[in-house]
Amino acid sequence: MAEEEVEKIIRHTKRIFINNLDSYASKCIAKFLSACVVGASLVETDEPEVEEGEERLSKDEHPKVKEGTFQIVGTVANKNERRPTYQLKREELLERLMECDIIIYNITEDADQMDEASWVISALHAEMARFSQPKMFILISTVMTWALSKPVDADDPEIPFTEEDYRRRRAHPNFKEHINVEKLVVKMGKTVNLSLLSTCVVASGVQYGMGEQVFHFFFKTSWLGDLPKVPIFGEGTNVIPTIHINDLAGVIQNVIDHKPKPHYLVAVDDSKTTIDDIVKQIIKSGLLFFPQQMDIDALFVNLRIEAVYLKENFNIHWVCESGLIDNIDRVVEEYKQTRGLLPIRVCIMGPPAVGKSTVAERICKHYKLHHIRLKETITETLESIIRMEDGETEAEDSATSSELLETLKENMDQNGGRLDDQYVIRIMRDKLKSKQCRNQGFVLDSFPKTYEQAKDLFYGETEMSKIPPFNKKIIPEFVFSLDTSDAFLKNRVLNLPESLVEGTSYSQEQFLRRLARFRESNVEDETVLNYFEELDIHPEHIEITSSDDQQYLVVTERIIKSVGKPKNYGPTSQELEEEERRSADRRLRTEAQKRADTERRETEEAQQRAARWEEWSKCLEEVKKQEHDLLEVQSVPLRNYLMKNVMPTLTQGLIECCKTRPQDPVDFLAEYLFKSNPQVE
Repeated sequence: MAEEEVEKIIRHTKRIFINNLDSYASKCIAKFLSACVVGASLVETDEPEVEEGEERLSKDEHPKVKEGTFQIVGTVANKNERRPTYQLKREELLERLMECDIIIYNITEDADQMDEASWVISALHAEMARFSQPKMFILISTVMTWALSKPVDADDPEIPFTEEDYRRRRAHPNFKEHINVEKLVVKMGKTVNLSLLSTCVVASGVQYGMGEQVFHFFFKTSWLGDLPKVPIFGEGTNVIPTIHINDLAGVIQNVIDHKPKPHYLVAVDDSKTTIDDIVKQIIKSGLLFFPQQMDIDALFVNLRIEAVYLKENFNIHWVCESGLIDNIDRVVEEYKQTRGLLPIRVCIMGPPAVGKSTVAERICKHYKLHHIRLKETITETLESIIRMEDGETEAEDSATSSELLETLKENMDQNGGRLDDQYVIRIMRDKLKSKQCRNQGFVLDSFPKTYEQAKDLFYGETEMSKIPPFNKKIIPEFVFSLDTSDAFLKNRVLNLPESLVEGTSYSQEQFLRRLARFRESNVEDETVLNYFEELDIHPEHIEITSSDDQQYLVVTERIIKSVGKPKNYGPTSQELEEEERRSADRRLRTEAQKRADTERRETEEAQQRAARWEEWSKCLEEVKKQEHDLLEVQSVPLRNYLMKNVMPTLTQGLIECCKTRPQDPVDFLAEYLFKSNPQVE
């Protein structure tokens, strides 16, 4: 194609509407298209396949990209947000769609979008007279609308379907509404002026890649390693049509650029793999929310279908043309990077009884890491070998394990129950290389103990000329050294409960020997901490000054601050519900306890008030009685005086007043008392 034609193709930008931009498929498709040049798939190129992380004809590669890239707009589902977002009314939505060149509706993830998609294509069809430019409506549907289709040849059920067979398709019972929307879109495309409104249905295979959706359950289960065996739905022999989400986005790009004549296309890769093959490959790859109903249905589909039209007419730069299994390494890496799943490797060193295990357990709980301790790892390995001997593995593995067990037993017999360093290192290295440790990470507790053990444990080929060479996949990223005085350690061990000390190495004699060996091995030039220093992994020293919980809480918080945010899966929905239930129970118990305490306190206060009131009343009565008695005693002399000196004269005066009956009795009585006073002459 001539350069002038290319320039003409990419001269202007096209506006694309995509529904539910925050969903898995829509988000990936939008991201892919936002970096594509308008008409780029029309250009024949002899470039090699795009390597991981590269973009073809992206904005940074073409001088006219700013004018020629797709502009993405759309709606969001917002189902995981607590605060609601503004919901467009249908009339408002239609006006926004009138401003777009391409309208893409993805109905593979949200069943609620089917009604809206039907309304949108009908509304656009009715409003074609108002179009200022041609528009294209693309419906992203699913091959589940083919799930119950009868074979092309009853005698040979393995003959695959193609796009030309779309009129024969029969949908899964849970996807009948999907097929109705497909039929409506195809019908609208055939009954309109294609120069104004063209339509296309893209029946997508089960999507994978970029963090996963349908297969997320298997990836996550394998990653976490919580179950002894990853479950497979059904017998596992059903063939599942699949497509990488970026390949699906590439198909959409080609549909936009090529404007194909067929109104119905199938988007699948070349693989013909079963669900059993897929799950086994996920587990084999080194990976260690439950699916929704639509996802579960997709895992049971048994369908052979080929995308013939895409291969013959489209210019797709496939990411995983041969399918998930052949490209599992790439898909796994996408899964880890998209979901931010990176291992955290921590090593905690320090003298015996300083509290390393206490801190390690808290770090493991916070980051969901594996706690690696020497004694437990050796015990676990021996038990695992015994289980293998009992026939839980294949014959070849069983023979190897039997030989290893005999070797370990013989070595322990020769060394008084202890293993030589070479076997200890082998067991610990195998543990660090296990799927769980490589995926989630680990906290290595008190091991290695010497410089030589560290060299042997972490040995590996490195590109850089570092001394000593180390294995990047198992070397700790963070090293913390807890330390304190010998007096503190001795005092802490002496104060340990007998139940904890019994049967352990914390008896006084054993502990003192261990402490002495630790101090001796850490005064030399070649120590474990020196080993990490040589690799530019600088240990962080933390001083322990107290043995209470608050001290170790502070130490844990300091380590968490140094390590950073978790890079693993957070709690599951079930764990969140359980934690919410426990929190609600705790809250109810706390509130009930508060109410009981308040009632008890109020009752006690009322009783105390009543008791104080009774006591005060008794005291008041006693005071009144005492005052009365005192007044009685004090009034006796006065009464005697009045009876002797006053009352006789007063009585006689009253008698005389009654006899005389003066006009002013008071004046008469006063005059009489004055005259009769013996003290007045």
